[in-house]
Amino acid sequence: MENKVVDDEAKTRERKIYRVTLMGSAINVLLLVLKFAAGILGNSAAMIADAVHSLSDFLTDIIVMVFVHIGNKPEDKDHDYGHGKYETLASAIIGMALLMVGVVICYDGVVKTYHAIQGIALPKPGWIALIAALASIVLKEWAYQFTAAVGKKVGSQAVVANAWHHRSDALSSIGTALGIGGSILLGAKWTVLDPIAAIIVSIFIIGASLRLLKQTVDELMERSLPDDIEEEIIRIAEEEPCVSSIHHLRTRRIGNNIALTMHLRLPGNTSLYHAHEHASNIEHRLRERFGKDTYIGLHLEPTKVDGKYVEPE
Repeated sequence: MENKVVDDEAKTRERKIYRVTLMGSAINVLLLVLKFAAGILGNSAAMIADAVHSLSDFLTDIIVMVFVHIGNKPEDKDHDYGHGKYETLASAIIGMALLMVGVVICYDGVVKTYHAIQGIALPKPGWIALIAALASIVLKEWAYQFTAAVGKKVGSQAVVANAWHHRSDALSSIGTALGIGGSILLGAKWTVLDPIAAIIVSIFIIGASLRLLKQTVDELMERSLPDDIEEEIIRIAEEEPCVSSIHHLRTRRIGNNIALTMHLRLPGNTSLYHAHEHASNIEHRLRERFGKDTYIGLHLEPTKVDGKYVEPE
């Protein structure tokens, strides 16, 4: 019965992730077509760069759906801690995709800016490119808001990372709109603003990708949880009567779950029955706080007397 409840919750979580990702994908496909058409018809390098960003958004939507499906699989004989790190891997792939997009856009913008400085005429963007940029800002910020909300609710780092992919697109579209608008309103001499806007866009994208990659690398390398979380874990354990000297706390994150092990001491004359009861109480409270799928390992020791373990009489 308990396994059925866990499976149902996992399926519900997966459905929520699929739903929000498909909504984002629909927006990405719409903007992808609109931006490429507007970039070509409106002679805008910044808009074409933005379209490439939307293409990467669509591809990362597919990655999220595939890896979340794998990550939601239960524990098996080859994966004692489940498959949660597939979500972390998905976040890493999204981060690398963002980084590559940012570098390509930056390179293209630098080349076009250099050409403008050398006196090579750049095409003046059309109004259709500006309209597409403004539409992108509104739609992608909306996509960020609802995707981030679902990602935080279901505890999926991959979905939150994908939400930031939406926001980076919205930010890039702001730069694109400013560059295109400046080129249109200020005349042919200022068409250089279009590739400069593309460079600004790329800086936002590269920054977002590096922050995301740092977080995923930390998880893949099993970095400990933040100090405030570890302090909270210790406080929860210390609430149990008779428990003292909590030490050797080790923590890490596995996808959207956490794993922890620690040593704690009980009076030496505590019976095995009561020692088990104390440990179960601590595990229950930790899972109430950090989720029922939290992995917990407790090592029980007798309280030391004058720095030594003493066998009870």
